Amino acid sequence: MADKPKPEPGSKPASPLKNAYLIFYNSASAVAWSVVLGRTIAALYLRGPAAVYAAVGEWTKWTQTVAVLEILHSLLGIVRAPVSTTTMQVLSRLLLVWPVVNTWPFLALSPFYTSMLVAWSVTEVARYSYFALSLAGALPALLTWARYSMFYVLYPMGITSECMLVFGATVPAAERSSLAPWALYIVLAIYVPGSYVLFTHMMKQRSKILRSPKTKDDKAQ
Repeated sequence: MADKPKPEPGSKPASPLKNAYLIFYNSASAVAWSVVLGRTIAALYLRGPAAVYAAVGEWTKWTQTVAVLEILHSLLGIVRAPVSTTTMQVLSRLLLVWPVVNTWPFLALSPFYTSMLVAWSVTEVARYSYFALSLAGALPALLTWARYSMFYVLYPMGITSECMLVFGATVPAAERSSLAPWALYIVLAIYVPGSYVLFTHMMKQRSKILRSPKTKDDKAQ
């Protein structure tokens, strides 16, 4: 999802219907990912990483699948998020929850599945809450900072976990087809430039959003 546009002189006011839809979508998504986070932590605490998939795997698959709407939002101009980075992030996650973990559920017994869900859910709770409250005009400064700072830890954590799960899938994939592991190796190779694009995009956004008032004043002079 894109940041809330700043009004410009002569620009049309945002559609109340579009705003209402985006507030609903982002609020519902924040709640859905809060469920992922809560169930993951509870299962991890009570029974360990091996219990996480049974507790939240199905919910996570469908919660992430709904995010396909964000590609549509970007394509239709409902939000200003770049189509390329939005598509890259959504499809990479769908690869994890469907072709990889859904096909070989034993991979979810790995601690990397748990760390992936923690990284995803914390990121998404902050992200969706940020957009919903921003659109509602009730955005706290602390949430803005969290949204554009936590990725320094959460992105490497999530990306590493994803790569380890994809790599783990190469062994059972080889039992189905000699070409299947190579498809997964290609995915891993794409992660290198893809991760760089996503990470640098967030760094640019952080610089833009969190720049000091003094910097803004200097640029305005």
